[in-house]
Amino acid sequence: MPLSDKFGRAITDLRISITDRCNYKCVYCRTGNEGALYGDLPFADYLRMARVLTGLGIQKVRITGGEPLLRKGVVEFVRQLAKLRTANGEDLDIALTTNGHLLAEMAQPLKDAGLRRVTVSMDAVDPGRFARITRVPDGYDNVLAGIRASRRVGLWPVKVNCVLMRGFNEDQIVPFGMFAREEDVVVRFIEFMPLEEDRVWSPNTVVPLEEILLRMAEYRPLVEIPHARSETARRYRFDDGVGEIGIIAPVSHPFCGHCSRIRITSDGKIRTCLFSVWDHDLHGRMRRGASDEELAEFIGGVIQKKEERHHIGEPDFVPASRTMVHSGG
Repeated sequence: MPLSDKFGRAITDLRISITDRCNYKCVYCRTGNEGALYGDLPFADYLRMARVLTGLGIQKVRITGGEPLLRKGVVEFVRQLAKLRTANGEDLDIALTTNGHLLAEMAQPLKDAGLRRVTVSMDAVDPGRFARITRVPDGYDNVLAGIRASRRVGLWPVKVNCVLMRGFNEDQIVPFGMFAREEDVVVRFIEFMPLEEDRVWSPNTVVPLEEILLRMAEYRPLVEIPHARSETARRYRFDDGVGEIGIIAPVSHPFCGHCSRIRITSDGKIRTCLFSVWDHDLHGRMRRGASDEELAEFIGGVIQKKEERHHIGEPDFVPASRTMVHSGG
């Protein structure tokens, strides 16, 4: 039977973090002082986890980090993942999220190995602003080259994610709209969530969906287009049909009721929500010699503990036990 939780949500999407390391220190994500907090596992262990989970109904696997392209062997890992089949015997949908710094030279090998799609995190389309956000000089040109290389080799659609923070980069909304049209990519704006290392989040820092739409309308009107219920982004096209914008609005418009995702951290823990306050040690079971059947039984039990929703902005909100970079978001 396919995985589903006690709220009736089918679990079809898996995110696997293959490293806790990152070569960027984005100011909204990291303090700049902490490095990796958790270890990496051999790729064979991630592959076994993925194999068990695909047998339970997982259809999509997204490789994340940290920065996944820092791991030597990631191309071969994609190649091995691409050999897996879903419970229905279909090809696995394999995607990757990256900061794009190393992507230009790796796009073609990743595509050849079986990667279908790529999402690039990019929070400004101005090189100077980009350097201040990432605390990496001269990174903008590398990321832009990676985006263009991905589009050229057919990692389609290329999505570019921008986390918006008030007083920080909300003036980039219209420039990103132009970027989507000029570069033929899908730009997705993400409301800032309380997942940063130094825990400075407040509701006032959030640029909500409605404001994004109003600001973009000063450039060109957007028209909403259909999206799947389990998709995190509300999708829009410009009125002339050129360019797509997505808005991921977990704060102002939560989508927990249709969540289809679980995560495996770089050290082999299952997290059932970005805002979980506990982990479930899958790799520990593997170390103790659990069979695939025993792992599947453990996973099924964990899924039944999946949270109904997050509580961002509510009086009883408890911060997640891991921040975004350490959870494989």
